[in-house]
Amino acid sequence: MVTEAGAEMEGPSGRPKYDDLLSNPTSDGQAAGHTRASAAYKQKGDRFKLATQAFDRQYAHIYFQRLMLMKPPLLTKVRQKWPGVQLANILTLPENDEVLVVGTVYKDMKLKPSILDEYVKDRGASQLVGRTKFVGADDSIILEDESARMKLQGEGLPVGQLVTGVVMAVKGVAAPGGDFQVNAFCFANMAPQAPLPSLSEDKYVALVSGLGVGDDAADPLKLSLLVDYLVGSLASDEEQTRVSKIVRVVVAGGLLKSTEGLLQATTHKQPRQQAAALAPIREVDMCLSELAGAVPVEVMPGNNDPANHSLPQQPLHRCLFPLASSFTSFNRVTNPHEFELDGISFLGTSGQNLDDIYKYSVQENRLTLLQRVLEWGHLVPTAPDTLTCYPLSDSDPFILQSAPHVFFVGNQPAYSSQMVTGPEGQKVLLISLPRFSSSGTLILVNLKTLAVHPIQFDADISA
Repeated sequence: MVTEAGAEMEGPSGRPKYDDLLSNPTSDGQAAGHTRASAAYKQKGDRFKLATQAFDRQYAHIYFQRLMLMKPPLLTKVRQKWPGVQLANILTLPENDEVLVVGTVYKDMKLKPSILDEYVKDRGASQLVGRTKFVGADDSIILEDESARMKLQGEGLPVGQLVTGVVMAVKGVAAPGGDFQVNAFCFANMAPQAPLPSLSEDKYVALVSGLGVGDDAADPLKLSLLVDYLVGSLASDEEQTRVSKIVRVVVAGGLLKSTEGLLQATTHKQPRQQAAALAPIREVDMCLSELAGAVPVEVMPGNNDPANHSLPQQPLHRCLFPLASSFTSFNRVTNPHEFELDGISFLGTSGQNLDDIYKYSVQENRLTLLQRVLEWGHLVPTAPDTLTCYPLSDSDPFILQSAPHVFFVGNQPAYSSQMVTGPEGQKVLLISLPRFSSSGTLILVNLKTLAVHPIQFDADISA
């Protein structure tokens, strides 16, 4: 069954009748009488593609490079906000004078997991089992610049909201004992944004994540309904009209439940065991090839997919998709992924960045955390402290040089969306994509209006 979920949907409300869900498919996978719409596409995520993958550098270079790249534009903002306040570095802080300092946040957290914990007698893994967050009342903030580090104090300092890796400017006075008393602070804030183009007709981008193929607890009929819907073989004529206006499908990671089966599919296994181990990825390939035959498809790697674990994740290897790779409309892309359709810019991840920030922040609302990412000006601030990334030393592809029109994150516990406005009038649509394997939810974004249309697939006809 296909149902329309949420208060932000477009079109008629309510569930379609059962006899309206099916239509006679044509040979090209499109419903009769409908032509698939198209949109001008531009790939903008080349900075996430790694020319070389070398691990001969220390990760300290990442923080230094991040600070050096983000400090100049941040200084421009704070000098407008705090004119006349002297800039100082931590090593040469003057006493009793109000100054501003720019540095990188380190959040000292006693509950943060460490590889050394297993060797500490009075603190074992039992203290951390079952925890989804590692924040505590005794957490503290340390600011580090290119010269030294200092502990920050101040009643207005949002200790619980901050995470390690955020670049910020603080204004205050050096306190006795070497601490710094903060009376104001500033982040990079939302980056400039290209004007939102005016489109004359409705077009949609389909966003989905967490297919979770290979999960015994998931209903495989949901995935079949999803594919049939997107190729135009399902739903009423009115719904097929909207489906024909879907110009691109983006799968934001989570193709497989796990990669354990692929690791076991060695030449030493019996043919029957190899076939069983490879069944999930073959099912994914079949579904993606059917989609690619009807609409352009982009696939991002996720946390449990057969790709490199460190961010930015590189495109999944084409050998995993022998059927889908035969279509020119099938694209294997990076995570994070940035692209543009008819002038509307999209930026998204498969969820690792937001999941990691969530663990080390008191904030429960994931869209609020997504908004914080825009304000901090960095897509993955907690890397490499608690999230793995490549030891890049001469660049930082995660710095947000421009604000997207649509900012999405995949593999989240639930669906939510919100339009936020920046200090210079930027408008960004934030979308939390739920795992399809558990929610059965597909998200359509209208390029003309940026309205969100959630669609839920349910194989239980009694629901």
